Amino acid sequence: MDIAVFSAKPYDREYLNAANAAHHHRLQYFDVPLDVDTVGLAAGHGAVCIFVNDRADAAVLQALGRGGTKLVALRCTGFNNVDLKAAEDLGIKVVRVVDYSPNSVAEHAVALLMAINRKIHRAYNRTRDFNFSLDSLMGFDLCGKTVAVIGTGKIGRVFSKIMVGFGCDVIGYDRFPSPEFEALGARYALPGEIAERADVISLHCPLTPDTYHIIDADTLSRAKPGALLINTSRGGLIDTEAVIAALRSGQLGGLAIDVYEQEANLFFRDLSDTIITDDILQRLITFPNVIVTGHQAFLTREAVTTICATTLQSVTEFETGRALSNQISAN
Repeated sequence: MDIAVFSAKPYDREYLNAANAAHHHRLQYFDVPLDVDTVGLAAGHGAVCIFVNDRADAAVLQALGRGGTKLVALRCTGFNNVDLKAAEDLGIKVVRVVDYSPNSVAEHAVALLMAINRKIHRAYNRTRDFNFSLDSLMGFDLCGKTVAVIGTGKIGRVFSKIMVGFGCDVIGYDRFPSPEFEALGARYALPGEIAERADVISLHCPLTPDTYHIIDADTLSRAKPGALLINTSRGGLIDTEAVIAALRSGQLGGLAIDVYEQEANLFFRDLSDTIITDDILQRLITFPNVIVTGHQAFLTREAVTTICATTLQSVTEFETGRALSNQISAN
């Protein structure tokens, strides 16, 4: 099947080509993201393969349909960038990668937590200049602290298991409670209790209308002073302006994020010689107690191998008329 692969990075090409040895699809790679300006590149391709910051809204989907595309294959888990109702109306199927490596994202969240707590980023920069002063590098023991996990799906549970191993008291919140989460020795708590008790809050839920800005000014005002906030899920879970205000006041002790609400025009590219006009991100990066990584939590060999294999398997299922194992719909 002819597949137009958008937002294609070198690792996408390498791992998709390797996975394609078992499927023999015809892959055409485009470095640019899919949007209203680039959708014409997909003309004549039965499927498009997109990533987290590609746009598949109604206008783009209509153009895809006119060009003969019948399948949108997301090489990621989240699908908030796809208008599922429009796709359904147009007869375009949508598939995603339901499960790749929850360990990759959970372990990155732990790495961010350890780095922001123990000031690893600041120590690294100092020692590069042979400054071995320990001033302002004080952290705290995680053992005995309360860690709140928002979203207790597979990634949230792996993160929770690691935190339990550190000796933390793990509490969680999820609209769909998981017995596996409680089996770890963790427990569910009310949102108010999470804000008031947590020394660390880590976000692992999808971005939906219900979770948009789940961390807002009200939540932060009720948070335990000095708490750390970690986000490796979706940028829209956080009201960034409210977080900046909480960092300035000292209410929030630190922030470590791998995602950002306005990342679409920034992440996955080298902008080191560019003047960044995003004032919010500029302000965030000036804080010494903020760490930003560029949506790399998924980026392990194991995860990318599974992502590419699952994506191409879904395309093969569609091409051969089989049931789509990883289909998502508007309902």
